Amino acid sequence: MPITRKFRETVWSRAQSDARFRAAMLIEALNELLAGELDTGKAMLRDYVNATITFDGLEKATGIPTKSLQRMLGPRGNPTAERLFTIIQALQQSEQIKLTVTKKRAA
Repeated sequence: MPITRKFRETVWSRAQSDARFRAAMLIEALNELLAGELDTGKAMLRDYVNATITFDGLEKATGIPTKSLQRMLGPRGNPTAERLFTIIQALQQSEQIKLTVTKKRAA
């Protein structure tokens, strides 16, 4: 099911006013990537970027052209690990947070 414009506007609005929501969006996107759900993780990162820093802002932070960033995080994109970690680092700096990986025992 495609995401509606109203949903995107709601996410954007909430992201503008709620730092915890923005951090949770980024964390969930990275959790999906770490779980091997590349398509879902990229889609969530794309939504996060659109709702926060924008692709133009991400270009300024990473030095990677906007069109390349959009392709990498698009449905058929295949970012290298180096580019993906460059993006993640820039997003952490933009959000002024530092994310770490911790071990969690399976239930």
